[in-house]
Amino acid sequence: MEERYIPSQVEPKWQEYWKNTQLFKVEEDSSREKYYLLEMFPYPSGKIHMGHVRNYTIGDVVVRYKRMRGFNVIHPMGWDAFGMPAENAAIDNNTHPAAWTYDNIRSMRAQLKKMGFSYDWDREIATCRPEYYRWEQWLFLKMLEKGMAYRKESYVNWCEKCQTVLANEQVEQDKCWRCSQVVQQKKLWQWFFKITDYSEDLLLHCDQLPGWPDNVTTMQKNWIGKSVGAELDFKVDGSDEVINVFTTRPDTIFGATFMCLAPEHPLVETLSRGTDQETAVNQFVDKVSRQERSAEGIEKYEKEGVFTGTYCVNPATGEKIPVYTANFVLMGYGTGAIMSVPSGDQRDFDFARKYGLEIRVVVQPEGEILDGATMTEAYTGRGIMINSGQFNGMDSKEAIEKMADWLEASGIGKRAVSFRLRDWGISRQRYWGTPIPVIHCPSCGVVPVPETDLPIILPEDANLLAKGQSPLPTLDYFARTTCPACGREDAKRDTDTMDTFVESSWYYLRYCSPRYDKGMFDPKAVEYWMPVDQYIGGVEHAVLHLLYSRYFLRVLNTLGLVPFKEPFTRLLTQGMVCKETMTCPEHGYLFPEQGEKQDGNLVCTMCGKDVDVGRVIKMSKSKKNVVNPNELLEKYGADVTRLFCLFAAPPERDLEWSEDGVEGSNRFVNRVWRLALTCMETIQGVDAYKGAADSLKGDQAKELYIKANQTIQKVTADIETNFHFNTAIAAVMELVNAMYTIELEKADDELKSVIWFCLENVLLLLSPIIPHFCEELFAHMGNKGSILEQPWPEFRKDSMQTDEVVVVVQVNGKLRAKFSMGADSNEDDIKSAALGDSRIVKYIEGKEIRKIIVIRKKQTLVNIVV
Repeated sequence: MEERYIPSQVEPKWQEYWKNTQLFKVEEDSSREKYYLLEMFPYPSGKIHMGHVRNYTIGDVVVRYKRMRGFNVIHPMGWDAFGMPAENAAIDNNTHPAAWTYDNIRSMRAQLKKMGFSYDWDREIATCRPEYYRWEQWLFLKMLEKGMAYRKESYVNWCEKCQTVLANEQVEQDKCWRCSQVVQQKKLWQWFFKITDYSEDLLLHCDQLPGWPDNVTTMQKNWIGKSVGAELDFKVDGSDEVINVFTTRPDTIFGATFMCLAPEHPLVETLSRGTDQETAVNQFVDKVSRQERSAEGIEKYEKEGVFTGTYCVNPATGEKIPVYTANFVLMGYGTGAIMSVPSGDQRDFDFARKYGLEIRVVVQPEGEILDGATMTEAYTGRGIMINSGQFNGMDSKEAIEKMADWLEASGIGKRAVSFRLRDWGISRQRYWGTPIPVIHCPSCGVVPVPETDLPIILPEDANLLAKGQSPLPTLDYFARTTCPACGREDAKRDTDTMDTFVESSWYYLRYCSPRYDKGMFDPKAVEYWMPVDQYIGGVEHAVLHLLYSRYFLRVLNTLGLVPFKEPFTRLLTQGMVCKETMTCPEHGYLFPEQGEKQDGNLVCTMCGKDVDVGRVIKMSKSKKNVVNPNELLEKYGADVTRLFCLFAAPPERDLEWSEDGVEGSNRFVNRVWRLALTCMETIQGVDAYKGAADSLKGDQAKELYIKANQTIQKVTADIETNFHFNTAIAAVMELVNAMYTIELEKADDELKSVIWFCLENVLLLLSPIIPHFCEELFAHMGNKGSILEQPWPEFRKDSMQTDEVVVVVQVNGKLRAKFSMGADSNEDDIKSAALGDSRIVKYIEGKEIRKIIVIRKKQTLVNIVV
């Protein structure tokens, strides 16, 4: 054997072995308990980045651990290959999206295989393949048939740069989620999925996902946005039209002195048509369409509006009140119409003052008298009802229920619930996506494509138009077709494609039977493998992919295709990989290799000027603070790269890149290598000790054996309970350090047998983390087959001879966790255990830890001050 670990010799050898023996290939086996681990699949961008490496390494460790625990583990990989990311990248690189995507898939597949990840590559899928999106089109037809999908003309979020519509969830602070261009409002015919049918159920089950991080379920709750109140109709004066309003404050209806509609509200055009205000309204609507239209965005603008030329009737007072369209009203909240009560709402108050509208007080603080003419701001608190008919003198909180009763009894309105969540607009005016399987016939209207004609194949030889516009409407051979209902030959295909998030909303089901050709998936395979036991990915998908996936499962459940509603039992949102930035006064941001040390100073390699080292932030191509995984693989190999990613921070925390940290991981790997070589040279013909610690005669042997069993217990608990691989690795390091204290030349057979036991278990415990390395040493120890086929080591309870104490952990004086540790644990170990406890992490995450106090008595008390 070589004196040092040489990854270029070892890692390809074992990757070839795993491939030839099909070690990672799995099938359903009813006699074994399944475990489904999945990492969010990547866009085929062409290069694996460090975020990918960390994410997939975390998953791979768990997979290998679970296999050794006897589970039948499925661990698939595929490609989220359709959509704007791939298409925009292809345009930027002056190539076709299909060629770009397939080339990148080949490149990234090779990179992932070099990392040694234990994927069952026979299950690989790419969402741009017709055999995949065929079933997406099939489901669309089923949803259309059941009224779960529909088409309507409406104002939508439009990105001019990407030349497409965006769903509400894809608009971040009024900007496109892909290109950061400010989004406009545009009126188009669009296809929608009725996700709102499941608003209540999606919200309810947020509290039934104990394996999900609290911050993710909170984000979903906030996005779904349930509000309880009342719904009432304001009749338009002199018309049959009715303005439907939702309000959380029905107690203030007597104070509604005007009505405001969102500029996108369909009645705005109707009410202003033919009035003196028609031109002004149209100009205002056009102006607002170019502004930011989100709850945050509208706060940037002065409250403005235009009178529509029409009045409506307040159903409580019978008064005619003017109807305005205003820039601070959103279609995304309630019904897009608000009864404006300026005395009780600050935005209404500001608007009323600006346009000289009446401010009528209906709720005032007890013991005070408010006057609408002299008020300087709205009063939004609890108080006594006035100017409210039979409700005068009543407490406003009590009046909410009484008023709701009265509205219902009078036929004026009814109790109602409103949700912030809006139906999912899935139409995209882009080329690289799944064609929508409908036909537009001049005689029959919208006609579903017959199932026998599926898939409607995207023509991969089409050339993109300027600015990324889709060529599909211009391709007669694609767009022109025959109506399947009446036979007209001048019918047109729908040339929009589906939102890329449709593909990723069900891919985890397809992995269960990726070659199945009788449906979206084999029901028996899905019954065995689903739901996903552990899902791993970024928190940025909380209200995009994760919410859509939950919705899709409900659709499939309603259609009787699956017997469950939730796709992912447990969710881990891993932290980001971060690194400091470097900037040169002449060249701006620099890549790491563009800065070098000269005479103790960091200088730019291009101009020699001093480089400014900035703060540590998420690795980003735009900031150039990126590390190329390929360079790491060339220099250190996959296992050292994996070890650093796991040891530098717990999975849920951000990982700060450190060259010293990578070197430290490399030193540890070679330290274990040298130890194994020494043991194999010195210890011959001795079996590993398997008995109880008390049966050992020598103190050194006994102490080391106990340490080994404690290490097995610690590593197992750290992986099993909270995926804290960093503390698991640290425990193995301590055992290795203890082994180094033994003088092997002077060891008797008993001690040698304990050392052999320790070495075997060091390799077994590290094998999920640095698999190639452990395979090589395990084979050199005389073992046959793969180390992955060995059972996970079990510690002996009769060989844990260390008294334990209860550790009580407080955060800012409040009890948050209890656990047991060895009485001989040092203070640093106790602090590490406390900080790493999953129950504690959620109370300290993102906060500055000011001090940690450890008090050791009968119980050990740890107080963390943040």
